[in-house]
Amino acid sequence: MTPEPEHRAGVVALLGRPNVGKSTLMNALVGEKLAIVTPKPQTTRSRLLGIATLPHAQLLLVDTPGWQQGRQPLHGALNRLAEQAARGCDLAAVLTDLGSGWGKVEAALAAGARSAGAPVLAVGTQGDRAPAAPPGWPPPAEAGCAAALTLSARTGQGLAEFVAACVARLPVSPPLFPADELSDRPLRFLAAELVREAAFRELEQELPYALAVDLVEFDEKRADLVRVRAELLVERVSQKKIVIGAGGAMIKRIGIRARREIEQLLGTRVHLDLFVKHEPGWAKRPNRLKSLGYY
Repeated sequence: MTPEPEHRAGVVALLGRPNVGKSTLMNALVGEKLAIVTPKPQTTRSRLLGIATLPHAQLLLVDTPGWQQGRQPLHGALNRLAEQAARGCDLAAVLTDLGSGWGKVEAALAAGARSAGAPVLAVGTQGDRAPAAPPGWPPPAEAGCAAALTLSARTGQGLAEFVAACVARLPVSPPLFPADELSDRPLRFLAAELVREAAFRELEQELPYALAVDLVEFDEKRADLVRVRAELLVERVSQKKIVIGAGGAMIKRIGIRARREIEQLLGTRVHLDLFVKHEPGWAKRPNRLKSLGYY
């Protein structure tokens, strides 16, 4: 009789530029929408752990903010989160859109992970839309990647191969979390993220990234209803008017979309109150960024 394989478990850091599909990949592997996804770059602003439990392995997938240049405190805080994930993982998956290929940013992220002792997988995303000869793909040998894979989280193409490549490189270990846990983040954090996603999707190009969500109440006293109160933070008075909209139409649309997503997450009815707060310079104050979970 063939012996069962040893159980493996460990941390897989998902690294890459903005909008290469890190959040989409994590959601696909976990089987639930934990990370918000929008077409805008830098949607992810914090470290988010997604737990994928398999029969003989457990992948602790760390979704990280997309790496970008910038001198603002917010940019620095987000890049540090990615650096910390690279230093603390058992395996680094450096993602790149196959339409753009492997470049200096990907090479630097791979080198940083290797310097901390983690093997690196090069992962080409958007495999269903990739050109016949993606630029700079596969990565050159000097990149030091253990393997190069392509996938599409949208269609499921290559996901099984990615999981197998991860499991083969994780340490032998019992599960690190109970099988029914999907994340180490509390539900109130995930609810706040869904409000932010709704705002981004409804506002589209009308508002820059100077918008955050501060969830000030998350009341679960009733078994059949959760009460949520959140403040949408903007830096300028003109932005407040945009988020509220004419006659409150925009904030109402944001609330309807967010409530629907939060109800799906919690599996119960939700009463959601949204307010817009003018808070100049929130993105430039380290203490405020920390209170919002961006450190």
